[in-house]
Amino acid sequence: MQQVTLNVPGMSCGSCVNKIEGNVGKRNGVESVKVQFSDGKVDVTFNESTIDLGEIKNAIKDTGYEVIEEPIEEDGRGDSCCH
Repeated sequence: MQQVTLNVPGMSCGSCVNKIEGNVGKRNGVESVKVQFSDGKVDVTFNESTIDLGEIKNAIKDTGYEVIEEPIEEDGRGDSCCH
């Protein structure tokens, strides 16, 4: 499973949440979708062997929202110039 957080600006209400969660959540390979509209974020957990991130982003774009990706580091290490 892979987990990503996407920036999705422009969400303003529960209807936005329902549209995105419904459209992305029905895709084969998507394990979970959690929309935090107040933060403009969408957390998606998916099986990368069944669906790729591009398909998920397109599903959100098809709903009418822009998507900016922010991958979550699963090993707990962030990218930093100071190691």
